[in-house]
Amino acid sequence: MSDYLGKDTFKLGFGLMRLPKTADGDEDIPQVCEMADRFIASGGTYFDTAYVYDDGKSEEAFRLAVADRYPRERYTLCTKLNAWLQCHDEQSAKQQFYTSLERTGAQYFDYYLLHALQRNNYRKYDEYHIWDFVREQQEKGLIRHWGFSFHADPELLRELLAAHPEVEFVQLQLNYADWENPGVASRECWEICRDHGKPVTVMEPVKGGVLANPIPAVQELFRKANPNVSPASWAIRYAASLDNIITVLSGMSSLAQMEDNLSFMKDFQPLSASEQQVIQAAQEALNGDKSIPCTACHYCTSGCPKNIPIPEIFTVHNRKKGSVEFRTRREYTIVTTNRGKASDCIGCAQCEDACPQHLPIISLLKDCVWME
Repeated sequence: MSDYLGKDTFKLGFGLMRLPKTADGDEDIPQVCEMADRFIASGGTYFDTAYVYDDGKSEEAFRLAVADRYPRERYTLCTKLNAWLQCHDEQSAKQQFYTSLERTGAQYFDYYLLHALQRNNYRKYDEYHIWDFVREQQEKGLIRHWGFSFHADPELLRELLAAHPEVEFVQLQLNYADWENPGVASRECWEICRDHGKPVTVMEPVKGGVLANPIPAVQELFRKANPNVSPASWAIRYAASLDNIITVLSGMSSLAQMEDNLSFMKDFQPLSASEQQVIQAAQEALNGDKSIPCTACHYCTSGCPKNIPIPEIFTVHNRKKGSVEFRTRREYTIVTTNRGKASDCIGCAQCEDACPQHLPIISLLKDCVWME
């Protein structure tokens, strides 16, 4: 696509899902302000949040750091309506839109998404008439562009785009680790959007931080190719080098991460042919790794009857390589303090229904019991 919505948008987007925290667990607003300042000063415009992120604190942090401090024309904002979390009927689902307007202070949304459509929830958006509702808000001028974020199989993506050709863009999980992963199908989903003429915003380019600190074999490949850049730079530039991309969202949690991302995205250059070969070698190395591919989105934990910190347990399990056993067990004890353990799982499967990565969480938790 030579010309499309977002073609000239700054290719790094500021994802507000994993903002820095204070010692008390609240958003570190002064640091978020500094991060936003650096982002905007470097040419960044696209901020991404959602009604459900951190129980609304993410949207409020955006207002304090951006909307209250910058004129409206200096930024664009995307947020999301979730018809299957934190709502129980059509009225409460639609109320999310108005609450987000108030929380963010944005006056209107440049981009708006139906949030995290999957096989087990997409009918809720039909049941609650959300597709029509969003179009109505666009007609009122409260939404400029709208679409949906997607965490399911390619066939459902085809069905949704055929049923809703009015959709203007799609948010997809795209990264080099998941490009041919059948559980995510990054390549096929991207190709479907391209073939339907729908531009894409990229989520999870570093796979929840996994590709910012990849397995040693991948780190060595990157170090040999260019010792002066971070592993995260390879992942973000890989996604931004694809065609039909509006922007690549990076969920930055510190000013240092913002500075690193801007160092290679302020004057973005697509990956060269030789760099693409390095990525291919990294993909081959990852194919031989057996780590749990959790992105730490935490959708699995909100309804867990045993309050099991599933992503944190998986992170400890994945990091066991190269670590002595007692340190792994100590880390496990820390993340499960006053919360459920892997062995507490009762197999209710609500976590598997909510997982965007479609992981067999019940079975994987059994594999983690050894750390107890």
